[in-house]
Amino acid sequence: MSTSDEGQVLIVTGMSGAGRSTVANALEDLGWYVVDNLPPQMLRPLLDFSSASGTSFPRVAVVIDVRGGTLFAELPDVLQELRRRGDTRLVFLDASDEVLVRRFEAVRRPHPLQGEGTLVDGIHAERERLRMVRESADVLIDTTNFNIHQLANAVSDTFRDEDSSKHDVTVMSFGFKYGLPTDADFVADMRFLPNPFWNEELRPFTGKDAAVSDYVLSQPGASEFIESYAAAVRAAIDGYQRENKRHSVIAVGCTGGKHRSVATSIELAKRLAEVPGIAVRVKHRDLGRE
Repeated sequence: MSTSDEGQVLIVTGMSGAGRSTVANALEDLGWYVVDNLPPQMLRPLLDFSSASGTSFPRVAVVIDVRGGTLFAELPDVLQELRRRGDTRLVFLDASDEVLVRRFEAVRRPHPLQGEGTLVDGIHAERERLRMVRESADVLIDTTNFNIHQLANAVSDTFRDEDSSKHDVTVMSFGFKYGLPTDADFVADMRFLPNPFWNEELRPFTGKDAAVSDYVLSQPGASEFIESYAAAVRAAIDGYQRENKRHSVIAVGCTGGKHRSVATSIELAKRLAEVPGIAVRVKHRDLGRE
């Protein structure tokens, strides 16, 4: 049996408290058949049963995490086998330690790995156990700044209408002073361009406004950089498609995430949208924070 005959298989894992339940509910709302807390060893029997019984699950999402104890250690081997058999991808959910601590304290539950130690001890132990799994993820979602509704929307944006495109690209503007996006596959730094912030007439506007956009894109080197960067990203996306990676995040940064990065993100997205088989969306992470 090949999972490509049955449809897509999505394995959802990541840090405890990072939002696995929210993601599972969002996927179920999108029509995925969701199985929670399944030991990795049961993935093959689940898919084989689907084939043998004649009950085809077009899209199966399986939540797997450290609650499986020692059984969880076999996930990398099982994942490698399933990827050879068909369209199987791994989604990893992460969040900062500080946010995870706050979430556990809010629900007054211990971390599954803290034992006799503290919440932080459990989080650090889980990070170490998941390190190699995180590195093999096809989609990384950082939920640090998400509430449950924003996370559900992110899942919907990522996995909606997947059959209509071979690769989904999110072009995200951000401000370096607020930190790098941890889920970025590429990072472009637009701080080599003059900052409209120092122009009193342009300061109140954003990169979404024509005056700022025209100013940024007309600067020496701006168009050349965007064209070269778009070409490099297109080449990488071709490779991602060959490796069955169907989503990537391009982060475009400037100092505050208001002017240069916003204008560049919009222009870069236009260039990428011209490529057949690529669905592009634009997100401005830090716009409005100032």
